This record gives sequence, C-alpha cells and structure tokens, in this order.
Amino acid sequence: MKNFVVKTIANAGALAVAVWVLDKITLTGDSTPKKVGTLIVVALLFGLVNFLVKPIVKVLTFPLFILTLGLITLIVNALMLMLTSWLAGKLDVSFHVDGLWTAILGGLIISVVSWALNLVLPDED
Repeated sequence: MKNFVVKTIANAGALAVAVWVLDKITLTGDSTPKKVGTLIVVALLFGLVNFLVKPIVKVLTFPLFILTLGLITLIVNALMLMLTSWLAGKLDVSFHVDGLWTAILGGLIISVVSWALNLVLPDED
C-alpha cells in the first residue's frame, strides 16, 4: 500500500512539473487545494492507464521497440498521456493535453521527473 501511495505522489509531482513547464498541458481549478486534488485524481488515472493499457501496447508494438532501439517508448508514453487526458475529459476532470508534440514532451518530462522522485522517495511495502 505504501508503494502505491509513493508512486501516486511521484506521478502527481511529475504531472505538476509538466503542467508548470508546458503551457499546452492545462490543469484548472479555483484554488490550490482543488488543483492538488485534481492532480491526485489525474495521477491515479495516469497510474491506472499505465498499469492496464501500457503493457498491452508494449506487447503489440514490440517489433517497433526492437526496430527503433526503444525510441518508440516516447510515442507510447505520449499516447498514454493523451489517453489520460481523454479519460479526464470524460470524467469531467479539468486536465487537458493539447497535441501530440506536447504529449511527447510531457511524457518525457513526466518520465524523467517520476524517475528522479522514485529515487528520492522510499518505496518499501
């Protein structure tokens, strides 16, 4: 359970950095507590998408992983971010990613920041 909470906090922090750096990734809210709540909901959605959908996409695109020496990971991460944005829109959560290039940069930022935060944060169960 502790590992789940740590990963969710890391995802929320990484998403916050992506929202802060890229102006085409938007997160709206009336106040800071509402924005934090929205970030946590989006982090949970992002974690769910990465847990359920990403392994299937990786298996289906395995030949492309080999062919591109893993660079297709950037596109897969971008698609997971866009899917999270789409789900957030369907669930009436104020998070939106505008465009594929923004999603690619956002996915890259989220991957790097999440990796760094997972190094710093404890991950014991």
